[in-house]
Amino acid sequence: MKDTPTPWPYPRWIAHRGAGKLAPENTLAAFRLGAQHGYRMAECDAKLSADGQVFLLHDDTLDRTTDGQGIAGHQPWAELSLLDAGSWHSRQYAGERLPTLEGVARFCRANACLLNIEIKPTPGLEEETGRVVAREAARLWADAPIPPLLTSFQPQALAGAVESAPQLPRGLLLETLWDGWLEMAQRMGCVAVVCDQVLWTSEVMATVHGRQMRALAYTVNEPQEAERLWGLGIDGLITDRVDLFAPD
Repeated sequence: MKDTPTPWPYPRWIAHRGAGKLAPENTLAAFRLGAQHGYRMAECDAKLSADGQVFLLHDDTLDRTTDGQGIAGHQPWAELSLLDAGSWHSRQYAGERLPTLEGVARFCRANACLLNIEIKPTPGLEEETGRVVAREAARLWADAPIPPLLTSFQPQALAGAVESAPQLPRGLLLETLWDGWLEMAQRMGCVAVVCDQVLWTSEVMATVHGRQMRALAYTVNEPQEAERLWGLGIDGLITDRVDLFAPD
């Protein structure tokens, strides 16, 4: 049995939330900056508006990264689309808007950029969010040679993705190695396990590769940690430091 499955169509370096911390996260400005640094794959966070639009935002609430307030998923897209998602970062990005997944798909496909979509549901909407995000991703990349990789910390979100678009590749995100994580990844048909960088050891790597899944790590910003993980045989690194690491 081979140590790792083949083939794997994704590059080894992935730009976190578009361009890490160099531009306002999860905006088209961040995607443009990541691409300018040579990154061929980006990661983003996707959730649902109150009326079912798939858009990009990491937090449950709007307060940190927009001029809005409250739970994002409780507001309609008509209101969310007017928010300033750039001024919090720096003046040069003032007025940047929250993008839809469709807008991001257009950018990625026009620029040959691959995508890791983290399904980031509003609490209580895990399965529905997974179902809708996966359905939209399947539609937007229907004729693409390489589909987006769908990941989530929430098994219910991955279950929703399996229901609506079983053909799309999936990965289980882990902040801790909770009981049953490996079995859950297999039950969800995952092609990858994406762990906090500190969780990866030679034993965990061997376990994941032994089950024919790929191993990815987040959020790797220090050269010595990147070297440690490459030495262990990691398959991909998600980083904020698009200015430090040259992608390959």
